[in-house]
Amino acid sequence: MTAILFVAFVAIMAALVIATIARYLGGPAAWWVLAGLLLWLSYAGLLGYLGVLKNMTTHPPGIVFLVAPVLLFLLVFLAFVVLSVEGASVALAFPLWILLGAQSFRIAVELFLHQLCIEGLVPKMLTFEGANVDIYVAASAALIAWLSTRGRWGLRIALAWNVLGLLAITNVVTRAVLTAPGPLNLIHSEVPNLLLGTFPFLFIPGLFVPLGVVLHLLALRAIVSRLHSPSASL
Repeated sequence: MTAILFVAFVAIMAALVIATIARYLGGPAAWWVLAGLLLWLSYAGLLGYLGVLKNMTTHPPGIVFLVAPVLLFLLVFLAFVVLSVEGASVALAFPLWILLGAQSFRIAVELFLHQLCIEGLVPKMLTFEGANVDIYVAASAALIAWLSTRGRWGLRIALAWNVLGLLAITNVVTRAVLTAPGPLNLIHSEVPNLLLGTFPFLFIPGLFVPLGVVLHLLALRAIVSRLHSPSASL
């Protein structure tokens, strides 16, 4: 039942992402993102379903085929958002409150992680009952979205919140890697982190973590642009 609910959640989130892009960036951009998303979901899902990601005896370990593309995508996206004029245009195309409020999707992710802990797939430290503070970022997203419409002081609060949000993601991702089976298993928890190689839950690190990072990067770019403008138009 958990797997079925999670697949439904993935589908709903993917549809919302595409619909939002179509609304603010136009149809062509939405089609490109849809094609890339379908390709990625098929690739990662197939590797997980066939058990490739669980295989730690290969060189490199199977999980590299999930983690490496995600890291490469985030580095390219970071360079695009920070260094290019087009990146600023994309960030400013979306209402800031949407970029901030959308982070509330992480509440559902945290609830799934809690359930997966009960089912023995992830250690407690990766949940909100352990060392994962991500749910506090998610729970405050709506409030920060509202504060961002209150002028420059609200934008500054949102700026700090986004930095804290990225640190929260870094915290849980680091712990997830160090508790997973393989050469980097440096933290020995009550159960190993089997999430990275388990279908369909591999889409937490393979889809929802990058989505959270992308939203933070776009929001930071938009906030900085607004703070440097003569008037903080929202």
